[in-house]
Amino acid sequence: MNKIFTMKKVLIVMTLCLGFSFIGNAQNAKTLLDEVSQKVKSYENITIDFKYILENNAENIKQESNGKVCLEGEKYRLELMGVTQLFDGKKIYSIMPEDEEINISSYSEANETSITPSKMLTFYEDGYSYTMDKSENIKGRMIQFIKLVPIDSNAEVDYVMLGIDKQTKHIYTLTQAQEDGTNVIIKVNSFKTDQPMPNQMFTFEEAKYPDYYINRLD
Repeated sequence: MNKIFTMKKVLIVMTLCLGFSFIGNAQNAKTLLDEVSQKVKSYENITIDFKYILENNAENIKQESNGKVCLEGEKYRLELMGVTQLFDGKKIYSIMPEDEEINISSYSEANETSITPSKMLTFYEDGYSYTMDKSENIKGRMIQFIKLVPIDSNAEVDYVMLGIDKQTKHIYTLTQAQEDGTNVIIKVNSFKTDQPMPNQMFTFEEAKYPDYYINRLD
């Protein structure tokens, strides 16, 4: 009887220890994410050159492309796979030179787990639970990984793995794992802040595209 009682106490203590460990892990992750968020919001603008990778091993798919995104508040200019996308704070303009076509649509608040360019560096602030993962030395940089899981059980995203440079508090890599087995990976090649930008960086000028078909979606 005493042995059973002792075992129960051991199990209770182990459960409590695991619980406190999980809480501490989550708190450490939140502290680091808060530091990243504060750092990002302290900049007037951010320019990121990155590698975009889409892969699905089961389907034998792997696509790679280099891209660039300029961010200023909610506004952005994204260049990827030959397409330029602008967001001026109200409307989104997708400019496709290959098809000589431009799609224009009004901005609508995406669901919490969508990682849009304007939320690329702060998407984790809402809609996710998080835990610290591995820490790895990558080319002399200590990268701390944090695993984020959508709170919404119906989300198409399985989880997001965020790699953070522990010294600069900048995002180094982002992997979005989807339920269908597809991974979308963004690896940061360069991260520049507070750069001089043209006044028209985030402005769509229709007169520059006289021969393009303009598709107004709403």
